[in-house]
Amino acid sequence: MSNIEIICGDSLSEIQKISDESVDLIIADPPYNLGKEYGNSSDRQNFDEYLNFAKRWIAESKRVLRSTGTIYVFVGFRMISYVYQILESDLNMNFVNWICWHYTQGIGKTRGFSPRHDDILMFSKSRNYYFNLDAVRVPQKYYRSINNMRGANPGDVWEFSHIHYCNENRQEHPTQKPEGLIERMVLASSAIGGLVLDPFAGSGTTPRVCQQTNRNCTGIEINPDYVSMIKSRLSKPFIGFDSIDPRMERVPNDLNDPQVRKEYLENHVNWFLENHPNQEQQFWLDVVHKYNKANDAPQQTLFEIKYD
Repeated sequence: MSNIEIICGDSLSEIQKISDESVDLIIADPPYNLGKEYGNSSDRQNFDEYLNFAKRWIAESKRVLRSTGTIYVFVGFRMISYVYQILESDLNMNFVNWICWHYTQGIGKTRGFSPRHDDILMFSKSRNYYFNLDAVRVPQKYYRSINNMRGANPGDVWEFSHIHYCNENRQEHPTQKPEGLIERMVLASSAIGGLVLDPFAGSGTTPRVCQQTNRNCTGIEINPDYVSMIKSRLSKPFIGFDSIDPRMERVPNDLNDPQVRKEYLENHVNWFLENHPNQEQQFWLDVVHKYNKANDAPQQTLFEIKYD
């Protein structure tokens, strides 16, 4: 069982109360200072105020991270160079990745190109950081005996759809992040039972993901209405995360040997869809469509056992 604590308060003040080197992972989605409405003034600061705030909360974040810990920071494009400098030059943290979250729908523009990505900086406290690649691999496109069929590295460009307003998990928050996006960070950079800190909990995506992946989580949110919303979200039954990397559902081509195919398919759900039971039925339908042969359909038997 995970322990999820939601604190209503100022992020900087609350982080200062956390013990040194007690947190395994930080996932931070601070205001981008673009004037969005969060029920407070944190997204309407002048440049110097915002930069000073970033320096202070990031420095406190480094303090509370374990030596093997990692921080992911969502950064607006106007501030990314400054935040990068704080992390690498000012705090001497270890750069790991500059992740591009690509989404298919976003703000429309008639002059210039419409934005279709967000930037996420990934830094660790030391070079000896925790990273579990097996937990976040994606299925191979083809079966090859030389391939690691446990899956491939997902790379640093991640495709997850926004949580659209018609999605049943959509919260009343302007910048809700997809659960599948946060799932990848949590699984890669923390172990079961580890402690994850979300200094800007917002709609509660990180606490929800931690709750369902057996991680402990401390979420800090200054807006009491959002705190209530998060607690309500955490009380709801789990049917699967609200988003998924499209590659997780793909059925490898060339699984022609019946025994190899049977062994692989039995593993696929546990490897790639463990937190996505809502996607399993479509996966099996795709399997049947791709490999349904008149005299050889062990995969159809697996499908029928599960859904008939």
